[in-house]
Amino acid sequence: MRRRITAAVCGFGIRGAEAYAAYQLLRPDELRIVAVADPRPERRRLAMERFGVPEERCYETGEQLLAQPKLADVMIVATQDRDHIRYAVPALERGYHLLLEKPISPDLGECVALREKAHETGRIVVVCHVLRYTQFYQKLRALLDEGAVGKLETIAATENVAYWHFAHSYVRGNWRRADESSPVILAKSCHDMDILRWLAGSPCLRVQSFGGLDWFRPENAPAGSAARCLDCQAREGCPYDAEKIYLMDPKSGYRSGQRQWPLTVLCPEPTEQALYQALRTGPYGRCVYRCDNDVADHQVVDMEFASGVTATFSMSAFTQDCYRTIRLMGSLGELEGDLEENTIHVRRFGCPERVIALDPVQDEFAGHGGGDSRLMEYLCALVSEGGTDALTSVDVSVESHLMALAAEESRLHGGAPVELAGFGK
Repeated sequence: MRRRITAAVCGFGIRGAEAYAAYQLLRPDELRIVAVADPRPERRRLAMERFGVPEERCYETGEQLLAQPKLADVMIVATQDRDHIRYAVPALERGYHLLLEKPISPDLGECVALREKAHETGRIVVVCHVLRYTQFYQKLRALLDEGAVGKLETIAATENVAYWHFAHSYVRGNWRRADESSPVILAKSCHDMDILRWLAGSPCLRVQSFGGLDWFRPENAPAGSAARCLDCQAREGCPYDAEKIYLMDPKSGYRSGQRQWPLTVLCPEPTEQALYQALRTGPYGRCVYRCDNDVADHQVVDMEFASGVTATFSMSAFTQDCYRTIRLMGSLGELEGDLEENTIHVRRFGCPERVIALDPVQDEFAGHGGGDSRLMEYLCALVSEGGTDALTSVDVSVESHLMALAAEESRLHGGAPVELAGFGK
C-alpha cells in the first residue's frame, strides 16, 4: 500500500478546492491537504471546515505560505493565470513537487523559465491538462497505436463551449480579458492543443487561425436592455439573462438542485437569496453586451505536424451544450468520438462499424470526463512511488502553449501563417 501524500494549495478557488483538493474527500487514504493560501476569508474557512486544515496553516497570500518551511510533498498552484509563475517557481525552489493549473502562463518566456527551473531542481511538475487522463482520449491514443485506422492523416476536433458557460467564464467572468488572464485559445483550449499534439505524435510545425469577438458587443444589445439583467426590460427573450442561467437553467441553475460550479463562483453558499444579491451587485449579473470582455467568442485553428498529419480545431461559444467531439482519419479507417457520450466509433474501411462504449464516468467532483479525478490519482501515485514520468509534464505542456499562442498571433494578424520554429524568439 502506497503512502498518503500531503499537499498545500495556493489559490483555493473553484479549481483548487473543488477539483484538486476535493480528491481528499474521495480518497482520504491517498491525499491530505495541510495548508492553503487564499485572500478570501470564506475560502480559508472552507479549508478549515471541509478539509480539516488548521487555522494557523490558512494564509492570506501565497507569499506567506511560501515563507514557511516546506509543509507538504506537493504545492498545488491554482491561482489566476498571470499569477502562476509567481508562486510556481518559488515552490520548486522551496522543494515542493508541483501540480500547476493550466495554462502555465500567457507569457511564453515564463513557460520556458518554469521548464528550466523544473529541470534545475529535479522536481515533478504536472500541468493540469486533464483531458489526457480521461479514458476517452487514452482509448483513442491506444487505438491509433495499435493501427486501428492505419497511418493517421487528418484530425478534426471541436470544442462546443455552450452559450451559458461562455457567458459565465469568458464574458462576465475571470477569463473575459486577455490582458488580465489569457486569450481564450490558451485559457480554454490549451487542453485541446495538448490533445492534438499528443494524438498527432509529432511536433506542430505551423498554424493558421481565424475568428474573433463578434456577438458579445454593445451594438448587439437588444432594444430596451439595461446594464444589469435584473433591471432589464428585454430579458424575456434573452437566453443570456443571468437569472435564467443561474437560477432557472436545468444545466447550471439553482432550481435544478445544482449547488456547485458555477453557482459557487457567485457566492460560497449559493442560497437563492445570496444568488440574487450577487446578481444585483456582482459581475455575473451584468448584461453580456455591456461587459469589458475582449476574448474571441469563436475561433478556428489549422495545424500541420512534422509527421504530415493535418488538423483543424474549432471553438465556439454558440452551442446548446458543453462537449467535445473528434474525428481521426487514417489510411485504413476512421475513429469518431464524443467525450460527453463517452463512446468511440471505429470504422475500418470495408469492415462493419464497431462502437466502443467506455465505462460510465464515475466523476464525483469537478468533471472533464473523469479527467480531474484520474489526474489526482495519477499524481498521488507518482509522488508516493517516487516516479518522474509525468504524463503532462512541463516539457510537453510548453508545446501546447506554443501552439495556442502562435494561433492567437495568427488570428490577430488576419490569419497569417505562423511557423513555430521561430515563434517567440
